[in-house]
This record gives sequence, structure tokens and C-alpha cells, in this order.
Amino acid sequence: MTSPAARFAAVYAALTASHEVADHWVQVDTQAVAKGRAGRDGAVACATHVATYTATQALALAATSGALNLRLSPRRAALALTVSAVTHYVADRQGGHWQDEQPHGVVRLAAATGHAGWLRRDPGAGYLLDQSWHKGWITVAALLAAADF
Repeated sequence: MTSPAARFAAVYAALTASHEVADHWVQVDTQAVAKGRAGRDGAVACATHVATYTATQALALAATSGALNLRLSPRRAALALTVSAVTHYVADRQGGHWQDEQPHGVVRLAAATGHAGWLRRDPGAGYLLDQSWHKGWITVAALLAAADF
């Protein structure tokens, strides 16, 4: 029987690697450009990206679980993928808005926690905050999938 710690490590690795593939190889330029736009077009572009992102993570999680005989609960795996998908959508709707004067959503949280100056000075700050947001939630998702509670 695989320990919860080993399951967590394997699940985290699978979700993180598939996050990178989905965000940088699977996502197409039209989605990346439009996902932060206001209105229906932005929401559809973001939802389409998150659907392919979630499918990529699901495939990686299923392959890892099968190859390593992790015996993950399908219900807990689905919960983990849902957490990853919802939090990914929330952050990606901010695409292109990290330097807005009147922030909203995750950008407002970043500004409220003392990152407004960094966001204004460093053009790479938004991407770094976005990616760290995703990886933090991937950690939560991996814990949900791997734990024995």
C-alpha cells in the first residue's frame, strides 16, 4: 500500500508537470490573448483553456495513478481536479490586467497584500504571481487527492 506522503509527491508532480504542459503547450494563442477580456468572449476563451487544462491534468493524474498503482479515489481525484480548474479560471480571467490602476479579482488581492509596487515596476511580476497562485492551489489539490481522510 502506498503511503499518503508518497501519493502526495506523485500527485503533486503529475499535476504540476501537466499544469506546465497545459499552460504553455496546450493553450493556444487566441485563448491566451482573450481569456482576460471582459464579457462573454473572454469568459468563453478562459473556460475553453481551463477545459483543456483540466483534461491534460486528468490524463496525467490517471496515467500516474495507474503506472504507480496509487489507488486514488475517483471522487477525491475529481475534487482535486475541480479545485485546480476553478482556481485556474479565477486567476486566468485576470490575464493582461496585472498592472491595472483599478484592480479586481486576484490582482486586487495581490495589491492588497503589498504587491502593487512590484506589479507596476516589473513587467514579469504578474506572470510570476499567476504561476505561484496556480502552484499553491495545485498543492491543495494534491493534498485532497492523496490524503486518507
